[in-house]
Amino acid sequence: MAFLMWVSFSYQFYSGTDLGFLGVYPRQVSGLIGIITSPLIHGDLNHIMSNTLPLILLGAALFHFYSRIATTVFYNAYLITGILVWLFGREFYHIGASGVIYALAFFLMLFGLFRGDKKSLFISIITVAVYGGLIYGLMPDNPQTSWESHVFGAGVGASLAFVFRTRKQVD
Repeated sequence: MAFLMWVSFSYQFYSGTDLGFLGVYPRQVSGLIGIITSPLIHGDLNHIMSNTLPLILLGAALFHFYSRIATTVFYNAYLITGILVWLFGREFYHIGASGVIYALAFFLMLFGLFRGDKKSLFISIITVAVYGGLIYGLMPDNPQTSWESHVFGAGVGASLAFVFRTRKQVD
């Protein structure tokens, strides 16, 4: 996914084309495409840089430690977050991977608490230590930031952690 984000960003940068129209535009049929494409579109270099490392680290942790459920968790985080933004977000183009990042972070933070085993608790503690500051992004402070993606991503991640808590084989 990080590779596709950079391909999209490079195309935007070198062609001078704004791909923002591929974001989620809530409650508009034309905005449905954004459920798939919006996490791959970024507004500027700072935006893509701030999304790349967390996506890679959180995704690597998910796929390394919870390989049996990782694909299901990832695709649900990606799609359900986008659907919720489309249904309930403010009317503007929502772009960027932060909704997916919040979903992965909150999944990893809460899965250990819901599951209760030592390994998952340790992973949760490390995730909170590294990414606990994401909680501040849940508050609407900048009208240009899709805090809705953050909130819905966090909710999806928490829900997925709860749903998968009783799976016998997760890794």
